[in-house]
Amino acid sequence: MRRGLKGLIAGIVTATVGVLLVLMPIGATFEQNIGLSWLFNLRGPIQAPKDVVVVAIDDQTGEHLGISKLPREWPRSIHGRLVENLTRRGASAIVFDIDFQQPKQTDDDARFADAVAESGRVILVEKLVGRRQRLINSSGKQTGSVWMEQLGQPIPALAEAAKGLGPFPLPKVQVAVHQFWAFKTSVSAPTMPAVALQVHLMKAYPHLERLLHKLGMSAPPLLAQTAHASELQGFMQALRSIFSDNPELGKNLRAMLDNENIPPADRPLVQALIGLYQGGDHRFLNFYGTPGSILTIPYRLIADDQQPNPEIALPDLNGKVVFVGFSDLYDPGQPDRFYTVFTNDDGVDLSGVEIAATAFGNLLTDKSLSPPGEFGEIIIVALFGVIVGTMLYLLPAIAGVPIVLILITGYIAIAQWTFSESNVWLPLAIPILVQLPLALFGGLLVQYFLEKGKKERVTQAIGLYLPENLAHDFTKGNFDQAALNKVTYSVCFASDMAGFTTIAETLKPKELAAFLNDYFETLSAPLKRQGVDVIEFRADGIMCAWTADQPNIETRRKALLAGLEAVEAIAKFEKRYAQFAHSLRIGLEDGMAYIGHAGGGGHFVYSIVGDCANTAARIESLNKHLHTQLLASGTVMAEIEGLLCRFLGQFRFVGKTEALPIFEIIAVENLATESQKKLCKSFAHAMGELKLGHWQNASDLFDKILVDFPDDGPSQYHSVRCRRHIDQPPDGSPWIIHMDAK
Repeated sequence: MRRGLKGLIAGIVTATVGVLLVLMPIGATFEQNIGLSWLFNLRGPIQAPKDVVVVAIDDQTGEHLGISKLPREWPRSIHGRLVENLTRRGASAIVFDIDFQQPKQTDDDARFADAVAESGRVILVEKLVGRRQRLINSSGKQTGSVWMEQLGQPIPALAEAAKGLGPFPLPKVQVAVHQFWAFKTSVSAPTMPAVALQVHLMKAYPHLERLLHKLGMSAPPLLAQTAHASELQGFMQALRSIFSDNPELGKNLRAMLDNENIPPADRPLVQALIGLYQGGDHRFLNFYGTPGSILTIPYRLIADDQQPNPEIALPDLNGKVVFVGFSDLYDPGQPDRFYTVFTNDDGVDLSGVEIAATAFGNLLTDKSLSPPGEFGEIIIVALFGVIVGTMLYLLPAIAGVPIVLILITGYIAIAQWTFSESNVWLPLAIPILVQLPLALFGGLLVQYFLEKGKKERVTQAIGLYLPENLAHDFTKGNFDQAALNKVTYSVCFASDMAGFTTIAETLKPKELAAFLNDYFETLSAPLKRQGVDVIEFRADGIMCAWTADQPNIETRRKALLAGLEAVEAIAKFEKRYAQFAHSLRIGLEDGMAYIGHAGGGGHFVYSIVGDCANTAARIESLNKHLHTQLLASGTVMAEIEGLLCRFLGQFRFVGKTEALPIFEIIAVENLATESQKKLCKSFAHAMGELKLGHWQNASDLFDKILVDFPDDGPSQYHSVRCRRHIDQPPDGSPWIIHMDAK
C-alpha cells in the first residue's frame, strides 16, 4: 500500500475518533467542561448589558432591615415595599427568583400582591417539579415508567397579580451549568428570562407585528397594559408557534429591518425579539465574568429607602430589568449557587439569580453562544482529524510536528476570535486533547517504525559486507574505526565447490548468478546459525572466521559444527540441481588473522588475511586429493569431544616448513552410524601399522578397508602410498606426507 494512502487512512482514523466523540454524550460533556472553559478563560470577562440589574439578598440583609436573618421568615410586605420602590424608580420589569408557593401572614401576602398588581411589571418564578411516573396496565401490573414535569405556581393571590410567570430550570453537566432554557416545551411555557424579555420589550412589539403582517403572517395583537400572566403566556406561545412553523422567518425579518422605517434605538430591541422566538428551546450561557459582573445592588438599599444613606448613591434604574434573589458575593456557602468557569478564587459561585440575569442579558443582546451544531461540529473535527492525522503520518517528525503545532495555534486563534467577536463556539477540547495526541502518538509511532525499518535495512545492507556487530554499531552511531581493522584469534573456514568450472561452462551468466546465489544462501545459513563473525565470498568459495579475544574450545567447536551442518545442507542442495554432481570441500585452521579492509584504488572488501586463512585454504584443497569433504588441522581438533573423526596423517603443504596433523570430521558422535564407527576404528588400526613403518601390513589393512568401503578416499590414498614405499621407505616419519601440489 502506498504511503500516501496509508497517511490518508491515518487521517480518517483520527477524524473518526473525533466524530464518534461528537456523537456521544461523553463528548459533549467533555467539550463543555474543558473546551468551553478554555474559551471563556482566554476571552476573560466582558461588559454586561446596562439594562439588567441584580438586587441581592445576602447573609446580612435581614440584620440591616431589622428582621429575621432567614429570608423564609420575612414578612412578604417587605417584598411589596421593594416592588413599590423599584416601580417608583422606573424599573421596566421586576423579576423575583424566589419561591412563593407557600402562604404566610394573610395581610403581608395581600400587601405584596397589591404591590405586584399595582406595578404591572412583576414576573414571578414557577417551580418546575419533575418525577418518574409509573405506567400501569389494565391488570394493575407496572409496564414501565415515564418522566413527568409540572409547574408549581406561587400562591393564587400573587399568581393572579403577576404580569408574568415562568420557570427557570438549569440543566447541569456534572456540577457545572452551561445552558438555560428559553422555552420549556415539556410544560408548554416560556421561562422566566424569556418572559422578562417580552415584558421589557413590549414597547418594541408593534414594529415586529407590522413586519409580520407585511410577510402575510397573522400576528397576535399587542397585549393591553392590564393583561396578566396567563394572557402573556398565550401571547408568547402564539408567537413561538409562528416562528416554529416558518424556519426561515427570522432570517427574512432580519433582512427587512434595514429597509423599514424603524427608529435606530428600537432596531436592536426588535432583533432581540426575533432572536427570542426564532432560537432554540435551550441556549448556551454567555457568561460575563465572575460573580458581581452584572450590576448588583444590596436588597436593603432598595427595600429600606425610607431612610436613605446620603453617602450611597443608587444607580439609575429607569428602564432597567431588575432580578431579585439570593446572591452573596462573599460567601462560598450561599444558597442557590452554581459552579461555572467564572467561579472566583475564593470559591464563590454564580448565584441562580445572577445566572437568570445573565440569560436575560444574552437574550436581550441576542448574544447567547452559538455552537456550530452537530453537523457543523462533525465537519470541523473530521477535517481537523484528516489534516492533522495525515500530515503527522506523511511528514518527517522534525518537520511535521512544528507544522502541525503552527496549524493548531492558528486553529485556537480562530476559535478564540470567533468566540470573542461572534459568540460562535467551535470545538476545542476534542481536537486538541483527543485528536491531536492520537495523531501525534500514531504519527510518531509510525515515524519510529519507519526509521527503525530504514535502520534495519541499512544494517542489513551493511551486514552484507561487515560483521553483524559492526553493522549495528555503524547504524547506531557508535562506530569505532579501529574496530574495523584488527588482528584477532580466528578459526578460519575455507570452502570450495568441486566441479565449478564444468558447471560454469554449461550455464548462461544469469543462470549461473542465480545458481551461485542459491548455493551461497544455502551454505551461509548453517554458518550464521553457529554465529560466524565474518563471511567473505571468493568466486565459488567462502572464507569465513569465528573470532575471539583468546583461543578457546567453544569458538573451534562452533566452526566444526558449522562445517558438519554445511555438508548436510549442500547434500540437500545437490538434489535441486542435477548439474551439481560434485561435493563441497571445507578446510579449517585456527590462529591469528587480520580482519579488516583490504584493497586499493578506492575499492575495498572486508577480508580475512593471514597465514591462518592461507592454511585453511590449503587444507580445503587437500580434500580433492583425499576425496573428503571436511578436514581440520590438529590444533582445531585439540581437546574437542563429542565428534567422530579420524587422523589422516601429517601433511606438509607446498611452501610450508612444518607438517600439520590433519583430521577428517565425519559426524557428531552420538549421531554417527555403526558403519562410520567401524570405518574409523579400522582406519586407526591401519594408521597405527603405518606409524611403525610396517608398510606392507598397513597396505593390506587399507586394502581390507576398501573391500567394505570401496569409495573411502583416505584409504585409497594411503593404500597407493604404501605400495609405492614398501621397497623404498621415505626418510622421516611414515605419517608425514610431502605435498608437491596445491
